[in-house]
Amino acid sequence: MKMPSISGKLFTVSLISFWYASNIGVLLLNKYLLSNYGFKYPIFLTLCHMMACSMLSYIAISWMKVVPLQTVRSKVQFVKISSLGLIFCLSVVGGNISLRYLPVSFNQAIGATTPFFTAVFAYLMTLKREGWLTYMALVPVVTGVMIASGVCPLSYLMSFISCIMILIWRVFLVIKSLSDLGFGDSLGSW
Repeated sequence: MKMPSISGKLFTVSLISFWYASNIGVLLLNKYLLSNYGFKYPIFLTLCHMMACSMLSYIAISWMKVVPLQTVRSKVQFVKISSLGLIFCLSVVGGNISLRYLPVSFNQAIGATTPFFTAVFAYLMTLKREGWLTYMALVPVVTGVMIASGVCPLSYLMSFISCIMILIWRVFLVIKSLSDLGFGDSLGSW
């Protein structure tokens, strides 16, 4: 097994750092626009987000050659990709709607429970259990979210429901991605 070079590791760390920084930046900008600035169009904000992601992905794939361009091979594959895109889009719209009234910290706390609910829903949908270590690793996450969310006021029921819907969409996005892309029988196999 060949070990990755230092430049390969640096490239990976740079990509992950850029991904984190851009996500935090977009989240804070969306919160500012929706809450402080009074922007009233979360769906338009999602459209801008999706268009920017599409253009940047095209630049990275076609011009910078970060990964090879892949074509859609069948109608079935197109339907799978489209359904994943729709679920992701609904997740972003819901997130933008909830950011209007809920603190970013609460929104992120709810999002942090995605792995826990993914494990629960995956079991309910497939009736296949993960190893006990997988479930035990989720306990600190859920405990932290319970502690963090205990101090956040839930003054806007619609935003709270929107935040929960995002969580459900994310869970189904993960489960559907794993089943469509054929990643083993276990959530831990990827």
